[in-house]
Amino acid sequence: MSKLTACLLVAMLAIAEPWPASAQAEYPNRTIKFVVPIPPGVVADTLPRIIAEKLSAQWGQPVIIENRPGAALNLGAEVVAKASPDGYTLLATPQGPLVISQSFFPKLGFDPSAFVPVSIYAELPYLVVVNPKVPASTLQELIAYAKANPGKVNYASSGVGSSLHLTIEMLAGTAGIRVVHVPYQGAAPALNDVLAGHVEMMIDNLGNSLPLAREGKLKVLAVTGATRIPELPDVPAVAELYPGFFSTGWYAVVAPPKTPETIATKLSRAIAETLKLPDIAKRFRDLAITPTGTTSAEAAAFLRQEAARWRQVIVSRGIKPD
Repeated sequence: MSKLTACLLVAMLAIAEPWPASAQAEYPNRTIKFVVPIPPGVVADTLPRIIAEKLSAQWGQPVIIENRPGAALNLGAEVVAKASPDGYTLLATPQGPLVISQSFFPKLGFDPSAFVPVSIYAELPYLVVVNPKVPASTLQELIAYAKANPGKVNYASSGVGSSLHLTIEMLAGTAGIRVVHVPYQGAAPALNDVLAGHVEMMIDNLGNSLPLAREGKLKVLAVTGATRIPELPDVPAVAELYPGFFSTGWYAVVAPPKTPETIATKLSRAIAETLKLPDIAKRFRDLAITPTGTTSAEAAAFLRQEAARWRQVIVSRGIKPD
């Protein structure tokens, strides 16, 4: 190779667009995988499947679901944390591994804050519910009852460190009451014991509790989001009694650490557009889920707020793994 040819080649390489940027421009050009850290058949598995179906049709590329349950949702999160940052392996998960695990577990195999946020794509209202025999018809009456009977009011949850557990602990700390935690292996058995009257109260999601409340099998005393919800317009938010109180269930998509911003942005836009489709919005609402679809930047800010919120609850309440 002559010196002139060599110099020309170097100059061409210097001005050429880098390969990673070229690859990003073509994204996606092969199968995308959503890792879901729970077993098939539950809402947190159904929602990403609905989104994946539409993305696959839109992009002409397969978008598949891989269930990787285990280790309190942390196994699937660790798999994605170690994946290539190319946008082809993503985590679709409830909040646990993104904002609770780092403050609850002494050691993790990944850094939740290192994920690249893509979208908070759905929100799930939580309710404060009690067995009908509990002598309280409002949140104020429940708090007064608990204060008059310290350590004698039991509450159920889906497990130690779950968002349902932490929400009641946050309420207990805010209201200055002492209640006893009865953990279960999942929300369904916890709710069954509240219905049976073995446990007085719990935080539950709207989809589970609303039909039971309409049948008179539960009393709904409050919603835990920032405001009242259309399904229960006469039920106050906890924040009306304790301003700033906030807790909802939600679902997010994040990408492996160091995923380029251009890819995260393209994904978040596609997810947001999908959630605006009337048939998709209806399918979500039929499950008592509110479709959201944030930008990557909005998701990042929300994750920081949520991580700080639950860190404060876990530390102040002294909550530790079993």
